[in-house]
Amino acid sequence: MPAESPQKHFPVSWDQFHRDSRALAWRLSGAGPFQALVAVTRGGLVPAAIAARELGIRQIETVCAASYNHMSQGEIRILKGVAQSIVDIGGGEGAGVLIVDDLVDTGKTAKVVRELLPKAHFATVYAKPMGRPMVDTFITEVSQDTWIFFPWDTGLAFQPPIRDGGE
Repeated sequence: MPAESPQKHFPVSWDQFHRDSRALAWRLSGAGPFQALVAVTRGGLVPAAIAARELGIRQIETVCAASYNHMSQGEIRILKGVAQSIVDIGGGEGAGVLIVDDLVDTGKTAKVVRELLPKAHFATVYAKPMGRPMVDTFITEVSQDTWIFFPWDTGLAFQPPIRDGGE
């Protein structure tokens, strides 16, 4: 969890994440058309695959950014940029490109990715208040002090009731 120790936990199941990702695609269906999609790895890969399927987008690229480990967020590093052929869509700067990520938290990663494709449409499944201004479309807002546990980060385990100190 981040250094500031969030007070709230939000576990997301595979079913819920799939429904939320499809809801994002539904919302995006009126924002296109998009000629290409860029998934922000790693968290954006699953919702990007769902959006690409639902919106009929066949040209898919990734941008690889590293900032989180399972405990904290650090300095943003671009490990792999976007192909120039994607940047050039729509006359340059990513016009006509959809960027998809799982979450915008502080907005730091989104800011760095947006600089690569300033005219692209940026969408996330979940958004926190600090990062919301960096994205064009999202589905669910959670408070800044909430840590989202994505399905690929968790396993099935007993959860005590809230009244007994559970999350």
